[in-house]
Amino acid sequence: MRIDAITIFPDYFAPLQLSLLGKAQDGGLLSINVHDLRSQTSDTHHTVDDAPYGGGAGMVMLADVWGRAIDSVIEDGADLIILTPAGRRFNQELAQELSGARQLIFACGRYEGIDDRVRIHYSQDEYIARNIRVREVSIGDYVLGGGEVASMVMIEAITRLIPGVLGNPLSLAEESHNEEGYLEYPNFTRPQEWRGLEVPPILLSGNHGAIAAWRTSQAKERKESNGN
Repeated sequence: MRIDAITIFPDYFAPLQLSLLGKAQDGGLLSINVHDLRSQTSDTHHTVDDAPYGGGAGMVMLADVWGRAIDSVIEDGADLIILTPAGRRFNQELAQELSGARQLIFACGRYEGIDDRVRIHYSQDEYIARNIRVREVSIGDYVLGGGEVASMVMIEAITRLIPGVLGNPLSLAEESHNEEGYLEYPNFTRPQEWRGLEVPPILLSGNHGAIAAWRTSQAKERKESNGN
């Protein structure tokens, strides 16, 4: 999979070179490319925004700068992801869907967002014919300073579903419990006793059927107690 992130703060994405994602890139499973939006500006001040038509607070990011940036990386079959509070809520189902994409482009807006003509332009028939999809996505009902953090959340959730990215494929199999909407069950490791707290005896029983049933009940209980 190829991932392109366009931003005015490329350094935000440095953590994507660490841990499993770093290894996945070294192994050729992923290609993560971060692009500085300001490199596509044409003025001496590297301007990326201007006041909104119609008035109002804040600044809006320029369509022409974004158009040049996206044009420089977009390929047939790409998913162009525009991070916005008005978008579809990101969840595990969408992560699974996007994990099979050929190319993901993350447009990390700032200020009052990106001129909406960018979304409209890349939704036209000429891009649909190239199997290019525009997706407006939100990671939750709150406001961030920009799309960078949201993009990293999505990238980690999506890429770990690509075969070979996780060291142990059984980790994904365990997460199948969440298809029923349950939260992850509690986990324990050595020592058996810590500060007066014992590991639940069922986990020491060796009865894998009973352990699986206990874990499912615990996951369901967690879901109910959290009001989900």
